[in-house]
Amino acid sequence: MVNSVLCYGDSNTWGAATVARPDDRYAPDERWPGVMRNVLGDGWLVIEEGLGGRTTVSDDPVEGIWKNGARYLLPCLHSHKPLDVVLIMLGTNDLKARFGKSAWEVARGAGTLAHLVKTAEEIGRAGRQPKIVLIAPPPFRDKLPLHADLFAGAIAKSKDFAKQYRAVAEEEGVEFFDAGSVMKSSKVDGFHFDTDAHVALGKALGKVVARLAKA
Repeated sequence: MVNSVLCYGDSNTWGAATVARPDDRYAPDERWPGVMRNVLGDGWLVIEEGLGGRTTVSDDPVEGIWKNGARYLLPCLHSHKPLDVVLIMLGTNDLKARFGKSAWEVARGAGTLAHLVKTAEEIGRAGRQPKIVLIAPPPFRDKLPLHADLFAGAIAKSKDFAKQYRAVAEEEGVEFFDAGSVMKSSKVDGFHFDTDAHVALGKALGKVVARLAKA
């Protein structure tokens, strides 16, 4: 049997590169889902569902309603079922100034996604519910060299992510992971991931997924 894990996220799951790469995207084995796949080894299917600009539950008036993570989540779950583990790491794009959200509101949006997975019917293996991990994105760097206006006010809010996401995960009864506990955002733009961050995150989440699979 092959176990399956879905990685549902934004450009940091897609692999937006902070250094020169073809199409500005890290190679499959450089991205954290690919690192995690190598950690898990044979017997695992790692499904990458990253989209640049994806929010938790908000239609984007600039980039389009299709950036709303809640709109695509259920079709995505059913497209890839049966699923053993679902990892959700979204919220960074919710801090764009045009949304005007607090860290509490962003975390609640992420919690809504976790709840959608919990209540989705027939997406787990043999009638079981997949294990769910709600991941708090790491804090922004203290400087945003490229997108300061786009993310005005985001730095301070991002530092409250771990606390707020943990509380939501506990309420929903799902696993919590703080990405900022193992890596930092890039100095290049303040919120994307360098290759070493992808490695650290992929290795850490590989251990989490392996543990949940045995539970």
